[in-house]
Amino acid sequence: MLTNITAMKTLIITASIITAFATAASAQTIPDLYPTGYQKVLSDEAAAKWDPVENEIMGSYWNIIGEGCSWYCGNGGPIKIEASSRLKSQGNNNYNESQLHDLSYKTTWVEGVSGYGIGEWIKYTFKANNPRITNIHVVNGYCKSQSAWRNNSRVKKLKVYVNDRPLAMLNLEDKRSDQNFEIAPMTDTREWTMKFEIVDVYQGDKWDDTALSEIYFDGLDVHCFAANTKIMVTETTTRNIEEIKEGDMILAYDPDTKQTFQSKVLETAKVPHDNIVCYTFDDGRHITATDDHPFLTTHGWASSNPAKTAAYKGFGKVSTLTTDDFIITNEGTVGLVAITRPHQRIMTYTIVKLSQGNVFFANGMAVGTEEVK
Repeated sequence: MLTNITAMKTLIITASIITAFATAASAQTIPDLYPTGYQKVLSDEAAAKWDPVENEIMGSYWNIIGEGCSWYCGNGGPIKIEASSRLKSQGNNNYNESQLHDLSYKTTWVEGVSGYGIGEWIKYTFKANNPRITNIHVVNGYCKSQSAWRNNSRVKKLKVYVNDRPLAMLNLEDKRSDQNFEIAPMTDTREWTMKFEIVDVYQGDKWDDTALSEIYFDGLDVHCFAANTKIMVTETTTRNIEEIKEGDMILAYDPDTKQTFQSKVLETAKVPHDNIVCYTFDDGRHITATDDHPFLTTHGWASSNPAKTAAYKGFGKVSTLTTDDFIITNEGTVGLVAITRPHQRIMTYTIVKLSQGNVFFANGMAVGTEEVK
């Protein structure tokens, strides 16, 4: 989102849509999901060689999220975690469910019933209008060491429920790694839950206790602008982004024809963020935005976080913004001369969707909307 964008309403899957989807899933075979990638493959050798100076952003080898920003900067994440059981603590080792979402590969939750824990579950509760979830990351087994991982049982199949209705079956590989599963964008207008039930396991070499080190999330609703960003309403007038609302007409732009036109705002959003970047240009103007907000340059779309930007509609090919770039403006181009990161948390705003096109002008610069693919 761009700084100073008008207040936007988070794009969500409504409660009725979630209920309909979950009901349909429960009435038929639920989809099988498989890992689409690995955030990190863990090894004792890599942990021993880890240099915290060389890797200052991440700090410890066991950190899942470092000092850089993530989806959690948008105030995402669960507000409560529950488990059907937990293994009793042994000395300094704690195995309760809070460790399933402490963003560390080293700690773990272990179910606490006899046998392999088939049917045991963990439930995450999310607040209403939580930033949309599109990725579930599962770190399988007790990952603090190779011996702990092999000796304890790991999950083979994990059944996912939304509001206690079946959504999908996660098929985990028997790897000491962070496995990524992609889902359709998920949130709700009311408080809602996501539950994970153990259906099958890989048996441990020594114990039947089944362990999970982490379940965490990634998603959307994280690119915006700061307040007081000027949105062009016509060729000669602007309004602060926080003042723009659904139904308003603003000035849009067609990169192919290089023509401007009027387009209606269909959705807006308002989210607090700390992945903030301040851009300074050669004509003295400034703009503050989240690091993934796309700018239209003379060579195409670019942002400070291209991987995240690519999750939005219309931005499949995104390069990294640099001080060599020239941004398209309503009057020509402007050169980017400085990029700074203030490390502060602010309220940000964005335009999610327009009736026509996906480009508008913020502080005179051509930028993109945040419509999900």
